[in-house]
Amino acid sequence: MSRIAEVECVHLRFEYDMAKTFRTPAGPVHGRFASLVRMRTDDGLEGIGSAYAHPGVVQASVDHMAPFLIGLAPDDVGRLADRLNGVSRWYGRKGGALAAISGIDTALWDLNGKRLGQPVWKLLGGREGRAPAYASGNLYSSPEAVADGVRRALARGFRRVKMRVGWTYDYDVAAMRAARAAMGPDHDLMIDGTQRFTVERALDLAPVLAEVNAFWFEEPFGPDDLDSYVALRERLKPYGVRLATGENEFGLHGFRELLRAGAIDIAQADASRAGGITEVMEVGRMAAAHGALLAPHTWCDAVAVVANAHVVAASPNGLTCEVDQTGNRFIEELVGPLPIRDGMLELGDRPGLGITLDEDLVRELRVDPFSMPDGNYCDVIFGRGQTRYIGDYVPKAA
Repeated sequence: MSRIAEVECVHLRFEYDMAKTFRTPAGPVHGRFASLVRMRTDDGLEGIGSAYAHPGVVQASVDHMAPFLIGLAPDDVGRLADRLNGVSRWYGRKGGALAAISGIDTALWDLNGKRLGQPVWKLLGGREGRAPAYASGNLYSSPEAVADGVRRALARGFRRVKMRVGWTYDYDVAAMRAARAAMGPDHDLMIDGTQRFTVERALDLAPVLAEVNAFWFEEPFGPDDLDSYVALRERLKPYGVRLATGENEFGLHGFRELLRAGAIDIAQADASRAGGITEVMEVGRMAAAHGALLAPHTWCDAVAVVANAHVVAASPNGLTCEVDQTGNRFIEELVGPLPIRDGMLELGDRPGLGITLDEDLVRELRVDPFSMPDGNYCDVIFGRGQTRYIGDYVPKAA
């Protein structure tokens, strides 16, 4: 059998036109980055994975872990993942180290799919090479701009769309109603709270969430506020609104806490953060045992989108996967256009993940992970003074 000969980490960055960018709670986003793991065997095969965290932390983690893989057969992915968790335990278990393992794990699955001539979704036990997908974007702007974003997503083939709330109560209500009016009654509208709420302020919004038939209410609190999730989930039940979170959670042990506590209806583990394809499949199985669904988060690049889609396609409780629509070149160009048809991301039957990197784009956008220019990169900020905080949430008037 072939052996692992090289593990390389490649980091990419592009800048937004500031006249066309979008805003998060930290203000305008200056650019985006992506970190890819490229694993090669001694017989010339290559597997690709995505790791989403601070690029320098990912690079340092891969540099430490790679020697523990060189010379080994790539076939027992679970055993290799356990090995990496062991050697990184003293500095890992969550955060950047687990993101690095995520990229390595996904690259192993891609590599083994190519070695066996099978798509990853089939290796995972799936029966069909397609997964439901939703358009993600519609951050803080205006109700009219949110409605326009919804219409663009539907025109691109999506049947589910996510928008963000958490600016002010009045904006949130107007934007949700505008989104629902733009999409009509036959499509699904997801609502993301961007960690901006308390339990009581979330409950102020609950009647409007029910009015617009919210498909789910996502991440109203920070990732460690377990008690608030438990309290809100129970109090949302009369409104028929499901609670989702997990984009900022890591590993099976993190999701075990959420699921055992009865905190969520939908787990949003991400193959580029939570431990790779292996771990997200395990999260999905654990979620199913607790009566919950799996809807992976993705925000970095098309490699991560496709990896998560393979998991959804193979999981009986796989609900949908996320596709960033904020003008992200790593989504739109890195592996070519993602084929979205009638709300489904088509994965096909090509071996492995079934994707090929645009090497010209990789060369154009490659950067040193330890010399990132200052700026707001959405989830990671480099340099003090790079944010323009939108201000504390303005609640419903008394």
